[in-house]
Amino acid sequence: MKHLKPVVLAVFALAVSALLVIAGCASSAPAPAATTAPAAKAAEPTKPAAAPAATTAPAAGAATTAPAAASKVNIKIGVIAPMTGDVKTFGEDSKNAFDIAMEEANSAGKVQITPVYADDKNDATEGVNAATKLINQDKVKVIVGSVSSKVTIAISEVAQANKVVQMTGLSTNEKVTVDNGKRKDFIFRACFIDPFQGLVMAKFTTNTIKAKTAAVMYDNGNDYSKGLGTVFKDNFEKFGGKVVNFEAYSTADTDFSSSLTKIASNSPDVLFLPDYYNKVNLLAVGAREKGFKGVLLGGDGWDSSDLDKKAVDGGYYSNHYTAESTAAEVQNWVKKYQAKYKVVPSALATMTYDGMNLLVDAIARAGSDDTTKIKDALQNTKDFKAVSGAISFDKDGNPVKSAVVIQIKDGKEKYVETVAP
Repeated sequence: MKHLKPVVLAVFALAVSALLVIAGCASSAPAPAATTAPAAKAAEPTKPAAAPAATTAPAAGAATTAPAAASKVNIKIGVIAPMTGDVKTFGEDSKNAFDIAMEEANSAGKVQITPVYADDKNDATEGVNAATKLINQDKVKVIVGSVSSKVTIAISEVAQANKVVQMTGLSTNEKVTVDNGKRKDFIFRACFIDPFQGLVMAKFTTNTIKAKTAAVMYDNGNDYSKGLGTVFKDNFEKFGGKVVNFEAYSTADTDFSSSLTKIASNSPDVLFLPDYYNKVNLLAVGAREKGFKGVLLGGDGWDSSDLDKKAVDGGYYSNHYTAESTAAEVQNWVKKYQAKYKVVPSALATMTYDGMNLLVDAIARAGSDDTTKIKDALQNTKDFKAVSGAISFDKDGNPVKSAVVIQIKDGKEKYVETVAP
């Protein structure tokens, strides 16, 4: 057997060499992965963020949630708005703005939104039915809407009970987020609230218009109208003015002759009409027909392309933003909305856009469709750079922000002044 030893040695040598080659390949294989994987991750934060995120301040927040942002959050969002009915232009504006914000979010890649739309017809019962279906059947995690406070308040009860996050762009009544002193912690809004809006108009009426007397007409069945009318009255009287008429009507009323006749006979300096544009049109025309010569005033419910600008000519109303602002956030928003819909965005559209951007930012920071994580992220929002200004939430889910006063003159809207909180 000795004559076989050289062969065995040769085979052994070849085997050792092969093993060394294999070992060398195995030790070098991880190197490409180790060098390329971090490069791929490092590149992700440089991808364009959603347009809303471009206007958000918290870069630090984005940095701390980088691992979550690496995997896209898929989420179903319900949109409830008055697509038909007496304030359908509000619903159209709201949907238009939602669609722009959704498209931007989906393009950015961190949050992928599947929308489900519902028409509340500006009716509280319709709103509740829509919310119930969206939550129980469509399994939405977030609801955007609605517009009018009476509908939004009704929806908020359903959303809160089911721990579904709700964001309204323009419902200003206090009861949207707080009821009987209890915070509904899943409910938020992008707009200021009626106590602030009523205070703004009372101050403006006293200090700028120099009015001494005022009359108020409000819808007793509309939380927004009644609440704003009451706040205006209380503050105007606190500033030394006198409210000579405080007249209520019902939502279904179309004949206001009796109340307007009494108001005209008292000749107040101003007539405050805190209602939506469709009812304001009737009231304004009726007031002039009865001989009222004073200044007409209102709240953000006046902001619609269907407002009768001739009837309210010379009047003023409070609002959430002005398209006349030179701020980059405002001008960028106005340009993109005009390019898509051929009109200047209303405050309703703007506040829905801001509300959606707040949501997208919070969802991205939460890194999940878990509604508790989303609502916590929203509550902790600080200095979010929205179109309507920097937004931080107070303990009740309301943004701390300024208001603007707009005048209707010769068929056009003109910015007058900004009033800080």
